[in-house]
Amino acid sequence: MSESQQGMSAAALEAFFRREFPHSTMVVESVGGLGARLRQPVDTAHLRPGGTVSGPTLMALADAALYAAILGEIGQVALAVTTSLNVNFLRKPAADCAVIAECRLLKLGKLLATGEVSLYSEGSDAPVAHAVGTYAIPPRS
Repeated sequence: MSESQQGMSAAALEAFFRREFPHSTMVVESVGGLGARLRQPVDTAHLRPGGTVSGPTLMALADAALYAAILGEIGQVALAVTTSLNVNFLRKPAADCAVIAECRLLKLGKLLATGEVSLYSEGSDAPVAHAVGTYAIPPRS
């Protein structure tokens, strides 16, 4: 199996994200077992009027968690791309703590992967959002 077909570790994903998305402050906490956990520290750049974490911040974290879970299984396939992302906002996230994304892949095929992500304010068991997304995986050459 080539390196690109082996799953990536949390450390390898973290390095990949830092290189490819240098503006991102997300942290890959764990990956594997068809899942991933990411942490988004929150500062004023992530807030919307009303003092809550913005929808785009939550959506980006959900999308990144799906990407991380997939690459954790199939390896560094940079051109795996989002084909759909549906987010349900459930409650107001806390503005003074990080947001945690916990992703679980529901199906990992050769060309498509589908997963779900639950987002939480750090320290709370109540989800602030739930997302379901699908990624297209390019054919292996």
